[in-house]
Amino acid sequence: MAGLSPSGGINVFWHEGMLKHDTGNGVFDTGMDPGFLDVLEKHPENSERLRNMVSILKRGPISPYISWHSGTPALISHLLSFHTPEYINELVQADRDGGKELCSGTFLNPGSWDAALLAAGTALSAMKHILDGHGKIAYALVRPPGHHAQPGQADGYCFLNNAGLAVQLALNSGCAKVAVIDIDVHYGNGTAEGFYHSDKVLTISLHMNHGSWGPSHPQSGSVDEIGEGEGFGYNLNIPLPNGTGDQGYAYAMNQLVVPAIQKYEPEMMVLVVGQDSSAFDPNGRQCLTMEGYREIGQIVRKLADKYSDGRLLIVQEGGYQVTYSAYCLHATLEGVLNLPSPLLSDPIAYYPEDELMTTKVIDAIKKFQNSTAPFLKGG
Repeated sequence: MAGLSPSGGINVFWHEGMLKHDTGNGVFDTGMDPGFLDVLEKHPENSERLRNMVSILKRGPISPYISWHSGTPALISHLLSFHTPEYINELVQADRDGGKELCSGTFLNPGSWDAALLAAGTALSAMKHILDGHGKIAYALVRPPGHHAQPGQADGYCFLNNAGLAVQLALNSGCAKVAVIDIDVHYGNGTAEGFYHSDKVLTISLHMNHGSWGPSHPQSGSVDEIGEGEGFGYNLNIPLPNGTGDQGYAYAMNQLVVPAIQKYEPEMMVLVVGQDSSAFDPNGRQCLTMEGYREIGQIVRKLADKYSDGRLLIVQEGGYQVTYSAYCLHATLEGVLNLPSPLLSDPIAYYPEDELMTTKVIDAIKKFQNSTAPFLKGG
């Protein structure tokens, strides 16, 4: 299905085989049946969320701007650019054994491994499309998500780090510097861990201040997790207070993200998107609406145009309210397209925002980062 020319639209990479990852039912994401509930809900990371994202891009008002491409599975050799052989062998064995709960809420069931390979390969295909000069903007519409997957372990519904693999492909293809901006409501700890000792990748994560959640997620996402060795100063965490909404996120983008990108001057940009930072998501406590996502998309597009010759890869992560996540995705891509006016109105959002606390937190983060990260000093 073709849309506008690649230079004027977004190249979406997708494969329906990713819908075959069945995460089951239970109490939220536990897979547990307590025996006293008549209705067990689907695991939040279920196929319905992506079905709505696909359909809104195919039949929503943004559809003329979309060009569709089929993703392909990653090979094991591709995975080893980011993940350890021991970890990949663990995943392969879990699949052969018929499945395994790798960590809390993260179930590798029959069909999950094939879907994970498709997700990783689809992200790689989207990045290669940009690297080969076939288009400036590509969106990897993938599941299972990936940004919590560390080089040696699964975490937070994630098996393979789709964005991290794509970033490594860009580095291996000659990009000297890549910037990752992660707006999922949870800390992109896996991506950060993969490049924690490198100055070739600037990882920036805007997330709610949730801290560590156990052995699979030892990182806290705090401001002082700033990188090590050559990577010192190149992992910028922006833990935002619960309830941060459109104005707070815009302030964080303009005060923290934009100056960092201006100083870093990346040759490639990656926007890691999760709609779980919306006001209605069951897995987050932030208050973004379509308007906020649209503005983030606009800001990132301007940065890509100025610093990376317009080259921008977008990788899908969380977002668990099956209706509003699709709407917020639509708004994000509207912003990336830099359209003169919204194509789609917000059907439900009204949320009064008190940004005073958020502003104070962001100002404090800015002071810390500017005095700690060598490449930001004097900013």
